[in-house]
Amino acid sequence: MLQKVFQLVGLIVLGIHVCSYQFNNIDKHMKYFAISVEYVVHKFNEDQDDEFAYKVLQVWRSQHQRWTWIFLIDLELGRTICKKYEEDIDSCPLQHGPGVKKVRCIYIVESLIWITQFKVMNSTCIQT
Repeated sequence: MLQKVFQLVGLIVLGIHVCSYQFNNIDKHMKYFAISVEYVVHKFNEDQDDEFAYKVLQVWRSQHQRWTWIFLIDLELGRTICKKYEEDIDSCPLQHGPGVKKVRCIYIVESLIWITQFKVMNSTCIQT
Protein backbone atom coordinates (compact mmCIF):
# COMPACT_ATOMS: atom_id res chain seq x y z
CA MET A 1 0.00 0.00 0.00
CA LEU A 2 2.77 2.42 0.94
CA GLN A 3 4.52 1.69 -2.36
CA LYS A 4 1.35 2.69 -4.28
CA VAL A 5 1.26 5.99 -2.34
CA PHE A 6 4.89 6.73 -3.26
CA GLN A 7 4.19 5.88 -6.91
CA LEU A 8 1.14 8.15 -6.95
CA VAL A 9 3.16 10.99 -5.41
CA GLY A 10 5.82 10.37 -8.08
CA LEU A 11 3.24 10.73 -10.84
CA ILE A 12 1.93 13.93 -9.27
CA VAL A 13 5.43 15.39 -8.98
CA LEU A 14 6.17 14.40 -12.58
CA GLY A 15 2.87 16.00 -13.61
CA ILE A 16 3.88 19.27 -11.95
CA HIS A 17 7.31 19.06 -13.58
CA VAL A 18 5.70 18.32 -16.96
CA CYS A 19 3.51 21.44 -16.68
CA SER A 20 6.61 23.62 -16.65
CA TYR A 21 7.59 22.27 -20.10
CA GLN A 22 4.40 23.63 -21.80
CA PHE A 23 3.61 20.73 -24.07
CA ASN A 24 1.16 20.85 -26.98
CA ASN A 25 -0.97 17.98 -28.27
CA ILE A 26 0.14 16.24 -31.45
CA ASP A 27 -1.11 13.31 -33.53
CA LYS A 28 0.08 10.07 -31.93
CA HIS A 29 0.76 8.71 -35.42
CA MET A 30 3.22 11.49 -36.24
CA LYS A 31 6.38 9.75 -37.50
CA TYR A 32 8.87 11.15 -34.96
CA PHE A 33 6.49 10.61 -32.05
CA ALA A 34 5.75 7.02 -33.10
CA ILE A 35 9.47 6.23 -33.36
CA SER A 36 10.00 7.73 -29.90
CA VAL A 37 7.22 5.49 -28.52
CA GLU A 38 8.98 2.45 -30.00
CA TYR A 39 12.20 3.55 -28.31
CA VAL A 40 10.68 3.99 -24.83
CA VAL A 41 8.89 0.63 -25.03
CA HIS A 42 12.16 -1.03 -26.05
CA LYS A 43 13.96 0.76 -23.19
CA PHE A 44 11.22 -0.24 -20.72
CA ASN A 45 11.53 -3.89 -21.74
CA GLU A 46 15.34 -3.79 -21.53
CA ASP A 47 15.26 -2.28 -18.04
CA GLN A 48 12.81 -4.85 -16.62
CA ASP A 49 13.98 -7.95 -14.78
CA ASP A 50 10.87 -9.65 -16.19
CA GLU A 51 11.58 -12.20 -18.93
CA PHE A 52 8.32 -11.32 -20.71
CA ALA A 53 7.89 -8.37 -23.06
CA TYR A 54 5.43 -5.54 -22.62
CA LYS A 55 3.65 -3.88 -25.54
CA VAL A 56 1.63 -0.69 -26.00
CA LEU A 57 -2.04 -1.02 -25.13
CA GLN A 58 -2.96 2.65 -25.38
CA VAL A 59 -1.34 6.05 -25.83
CA TRP A 60 -3.11 8.38 -23.39
CA ARG A 61 -1.28 11.57 -24.34
CA SER A 62 0.93 12.49 -27.26
CA GLN A 63 2.52 15.89 -26.86
CA HIS A 64 5.65 17.81 -27.75
CA GLN A 65 7.37 20.96 -26.60
CA ARG A 66 7.07 23.65 -29.22
CA TRP A 67 10.19 24.31 -31.33
CA THR A 68 11.96 21.21 -29.97
CA TRP A 69 11.99 17.45 -30.45
CA ILE A 70 11.04 16.84 -26.82
CA PHE A 71 8.01 14.59 -26.47
CA LEU A 72 5.71 13.72 -23.60
CA ILE A 73 4.63 10.11 -24.00
CA ASP A 74 1.88 8.85 -21.68
CA LEU A 75 1.05 5.22 -22.36
CA GLU A 76 -0.27 1.99 -20.95
CA LEU A 77 1.72 -1.20 -21.44
CA GLY A 78 0.56 -4.79 -21.09
CA ARG A 79 2.58 -7.92 -20.36
CA THR A 80 2.65 -10.40 -23.26
CA ILE A 81 3.30 -14.14 -23.42
CA CYS A 82 6.40 -13.50 -25.56
CA LYS A 83 9.93 -13.19 -24.28
CA LYS A 84 11.31 -9.66 -24.44
CA TYR A 85 13.88 -10.34 -27.15
CA GLU A 86 11.50 -11.95 -29.64
CA GLU A 87 11.00 -10.34 -33.05
CA ASP A 88 7.39 -9.16 -33.33
CA ILE A 89 6.18 -8.21 -29.86
CA ASP A 90 3.31 -6.12 -31.23
CA SER A 91 1.51 -9.25 -32.45
CA CYS A 92 2.06 -11.20 -29.21
CA PRO A 93 -1.09 -11.95 -27.20
CA LEU A 94 -1.40 -10.53 -23.71
CA GLN A 95 -1.09 -12.77 -20.67
CA HIS A 96 -4.25 -13.89 -18.91
CA GLY A 97 -4.74 -15.03 -15.33
CA PRO A 98 -2.57 -14.33 -12.28
CA GLY A 99 0.47 -13.17 -14.30
CA VAL A 100 -1.47 -10.30 -15.89
CA LYS A 101 0.30 -6.98 -15.49
CA LYS A 102 -0.41 -3.53 -16.85
CA VAL A 103 1.80 -0.50 -16.40
CA ARG A 104 1.09 3.19 -16.97
CA CYS A 105 4.18 5.21 -17.87
CA ILE A 106 4.90 8.85 -18.57
CA TYR A 107 8.13 9.64 -20.40
CA ILE A 108 9.73 12.90 -21.41
CA VAL A 109 12.09 12.09 -24.26
CA GLU A 110 14.36 14.19 -26.41
CA SER A 111 14.47 12.56 -29.84
CA LEU A 112 17.11 13.25 -32.44
CA ILE A 113 15.72 10.80 -34.97
CA TRP A 114 18.01 11.82 -37.84
CA ILE A 115 21.04 10.60 -35.86
CA THR A 116 19.14 7.82 -34.04
CA GLN A 117 19.73 9.34 -30.63
CA PHE A 118 17.22 9.42 -27.79
CA LYS A 119 17.52 10.78 -24.27
CA VAL A 120 14.99 9.91 -21.58
CA MET A 121 14.86 13.11 -19.56
CA ASN A 122 12.29 11.85 -17.05
CA SER A 123 10.11 8.79 -16.58
CA THR A 124 7.63 7.42 -14.10
CA CYS A 125 5.77 4.11 -14.27
CA ILE A 126 3.18 2.56 -11.96
CA GLN A 127 1.54 -0.82 -12.11
CA THR A 128 -2.21 -0.52 -12.68
